[in-house]
Amino acid sequence: MLRAAHHQLGDPIVLIRDNLNVHLDTGLRTWTADRDWLTAHQLPTYAPDLNPVAGIWPLLRRGWLSNVAFTTPEHLIQTVRRGLRTIQYRSDLNDGCLAGTGLPLTPTTPRVQTQ
Repeated sequence: MLRAAHHQLGDPIVLIRDNLNVHLDTGLRTWTADRDWLTAHQLPTYAPDLNPVAGIWPLLRRGWLSNVAFTTPEHLIQTVRRGLRTIQYRSDLNDGCLAGTGLPLTPTTPRVQTQ
């Protein structure tokens, strides 16, 4: 996915990773370090306030998932997908999740990361 995004955008990519076990994998860290077009930053161990994705789950819980008795796992999956698809195309909701982190909403000039 990252390679495809870089190919499509043609610009450097900044990747913010949480501490999901697959994000901490040594192979992924090595792969990331070998890409000069990719800058990766690791979130602190527990930092939901810095993760814009953390704001999406409350939107789903208060909206699409509230007051519903799911009849099957497929019903739940379909409802979550519908909610995520709606959120994906609502820039006001995405901007709200990003604003909740306190991170800037405007692009900044990328800095060279030294390690």
